[in-house]
Amino acid sequence: MSECAAHPPASPEEDQKKINARMAQIKQKICVLSGKGGVGKSTVAVNLATALADAGKKVGLLDVDIHGPSIPTMLGLGRMSLVSNADSVDPIQVGNLKVMSVGFLNQNEDDAFIWRGPMKMGVIKQFLGDVEWGELDYLIVDCPPGTGDEPLSICQLIENPDGAVIVTTPQQVAAVDVRKSLTFCQKLELPILGIVENMSGFACPKCGEVVDIFQSGGGEKIASDFSVPFLGKLPIDPAIGKACDAGRPFIQSYAASETAHMMREIIKPLLARSIG
Repeated sequence: MSECAAHPPASPEEDQKKINARMAQIKQKICVLSGKGGVGKSTVAVNLATALADAGKKVGLLDVDIHGPSIPTMLGLGRMSLVSNADSVDPIQVGNLKVMSVGFLNQNEDDAFIWRGPMKMGVIKQFLGDVEWGELDYLIVDCPPGTGDEPLSICQLIENPDGAVIVTTPQQVAAVDVRKSLTFCQKLELPILGIVENMSGFACPKCGEVVDIFQSGGGEKIASDFSVPFLGKLPIDPAIGKACDAGRPFIQSYAASETAHMMREIIKPLLARSIG
């Protein structure tokens, strides 16, 4: 982070060597992707990482949504400052979860990062190579929507990410764009670990009944068409918005809710994967 740690210029080979050394300490690197904005991808990423950490795993959460970093807000970390060492930067610790986001570089939450591709690539290199992640079971990478610079840079720099979780909403207008994320993964030979259908119905806060708002089943159809796992559905739950605004992971704040139970079911296939 140029604002946090001054480093002499390095060659691309030296940068990659440093990244490889960091990533070698992490057993599973998982990208959370979506071809469409507004599908709740960051919410899924935060609760996925939190659920894995609650299951006793060592987890890092990396937010590479350069132009819309929401992870600090969702975890109540908006005013946190990074600590830099001689040759590294410490991630922010939230319980047993390690977090890094471009949002931590911004002293004013209203300021925009007006960056072109090379600047984005540079900060992503530093996130991967300069951050002291240490030994982790999982690194969850929250990518911005689409198939542009950030997800492409992550997949190329990590070299061998373990897979992607794709988030969609049920309606066709989202599914059309989300399908592009799957072809993106196929072209990069990135394994698709599964599809999550978010906002699948509305969970009534009074009675708990789930009522369809959009046509249901878009995520399941994508999974079927591409022959990839379907991880599950999550409803629109007003408590999710309350938890995000309060800076608390929903899966902890409302642990006894049916929606939190659905989230824990979604991570079971990921926990079942070998990380030895």
